[in-house]
Amino acid sequence: MTIKKAMVFVFVSILTIIASACGNGGGNNLEGQIKIDGSSTVFPIMEAVAEEYLAENPRVRTTVGVSGTGGGFKRFIDGDTDLSNASRPIKTEEKEKAAAAGIEYMELQLAFDGLSVVVSKENDFVKDLTIEELRRIFLTEGGVTTWQDVRAEWPAEEIKIFSPGTDSGTYDYWNEVILEDKEMRRDAQLNENDNNLVTGIAGDKYAIGFFGYNYYIENADKLNIVAIDAGEGAIIPTNETIESGQYAPLSRPLYTYVNVASLQDEAVYNFVIFMLENAGDLSEDVSYVRLPQEKYDEQIQKIKELRN
Repeated sequence: MTIKKAMVFVFVSILTIIASACGNGGGNNLEGQIKIDGSSTVFPIMEAVAEEYLAENPRVRTTVGVSGTGGGFKRFIDGDTDLSNASRPIKTEEKEKAAAAGIEYMELQLAFDGLSVVVSKENDFVKDLTIEELRRIFLTEGGVTTWQDVRAEWPAEEIKIFSPGTDSGTYDYWNEVILEDKEMRRDAQLNENDNNLVTGIAGDKYAIGFFGYNYYIENADKLNIVAIDAGEGAIIPTNETIESGQYAPLSRPLYTYVNVASLQDEAVYNFVIFMLENAGDLSEDVSYVRLPQEKYDEQIQKIKELRN
């Protein structure tokens, strides 16, 4: 699937107008509006869900935003959205703000992801890195400016750092598990748009960066994946190593949060059930890793119980 993120919102409502002009999509008369925002990492999954849902429910207008995990939670807490995509769990301060705003929510897992460390195709020397080497490269206090500072046999060329922006859940996750909440290098080039990160890394032989597994798979012709050694040998992210947890500590679940009050709307409720019924297949379609089926079934049951 080609992922398009040039606009802040993806308006599948354009297709809704076309579908409505042609009929009601097989007799389904459900109508309504669903507002979704949040993580750029989760975006490909939710975009795929929205497109498939539209085919069955052409009168339901669904918008999927890409404000980043933090930006999405801000809108969610303000009551502007029904679902908020996240590449990390909701933070304590966000929970507190949601409670103060009277927003009751349910956390849903959609798929597994493996944060992928990548370099340019032109980079023929970085095949693997240890967690400690990653810390030294990305930390302000790491004392590393050139690749030779990392390993003596590597070239004495300046390392260019690319990272998701601070509103990204991917940045937060990296900050926690790799940087241990210390300061990232000030010369790192941060960008909320993962496609811009791909372009920056691919265009510089001495660059390094990270983002979700999907964006590596989509751009494997431009980038080299770096195997990560957390103490048990160098591991690259694959469906198998991500799902098994072998690709630790960079494998993680991906989330969406649903406003419980929104579930009283038939269109939102129907969408969430559809999403969980199809998230496994659609996640794999966009190069993520499905959850065990029992996890989807368990979440569907909880959603149904909230309506009773």
